[in-house]
Amino acid sequence: MLYRYVKKQPRLKTSSPRLGNFGKRYFAGFLLIAGIFLFINAAYPIISYQLLVAPRFSTSFVSPSSEAAASHSFGPPAKNEFVSSAQVIGTEIDLVDYTKAGNWFTEEKVEKEFSVETDNSAYFLSIPKLRIEKAEVRVGVEDLKQSLIQYPGTAAPGRYGNTVIFGHSVLPQFFNPKNYLTIFSTLSTLKQQDEIFIYHGEVVYKYVIENMIEVQPTDISILAQRFDDSYLTIITCVPPGTYLRRLIVRARLAKM
Repeated sequence: MLYRYVKKQPRLKTSSPRLGNFGKRYFAGFLLIAGIFLFINAAYPIISYQLLVAPRFSTSFVSPSSEAAASHSFGPPAKNEFVSSAQVIGTEIDLVDYTKAGNWFTEEKVEKEFSVETDNSAYFLSIPKLRIEKAEVRVGVEDLKQSLIQYPGTAAPGRYGNTVIFGHSVLPQFFNPKNYLTIFSTLSTLKQQDEIFIYHGEVVYKYVIENMIEVQPTDISILAQRFDDSYLTIITCVPPGTYLRRLIVRARLAKM
């Protein structure tokens, strides 16, 4: 008997090739839409800040380290008093890790000050308009992930001089008033006459915002000490989610 062997044809997949191509196209389209959404979600706050918010501060850029710059950022002195040259702390700034306060001002002397914790080093800050309630402010530490930081050598709250506090910010959609990495993300929404409260020991100080400006990262006039009144300066980075410039909120002590 003769036998003939025939090679068996491979079994075809039950799914249609067209259906497979459609699935791949659908997945690719989904990835494209998701990518566009994420890009817009990140870019929109920066673009809207530049177009709608930054013009409020655009005329306030000043020359670094000059007496005129310090005078401009403080505004007119209290009761028309004469103010001599303001004392400016620090030198040019080269920022690296923005969650470490010591890297905001890299002078060797400042790094030593940040590394030493002092007595009575904590107090609290509230900004009702931003839903920030009793955020901790520390002196002598440098981790902005754990608290707000008062710049060493600046005046204590309620004293004559300038209390300088700075904190971290990210894109405003991630704002959380209880998270120190995002706490100042909406700081630019404040306006003149808005109130800031400092809880220092058993005393509550109310500050009223007088001026808001933007400066370059190397502008140290914001650290100036002027002793005709009690001032509060709050600093964060702008535009939101970037480190291109600094937003300066300047307030003055008011009667409760």
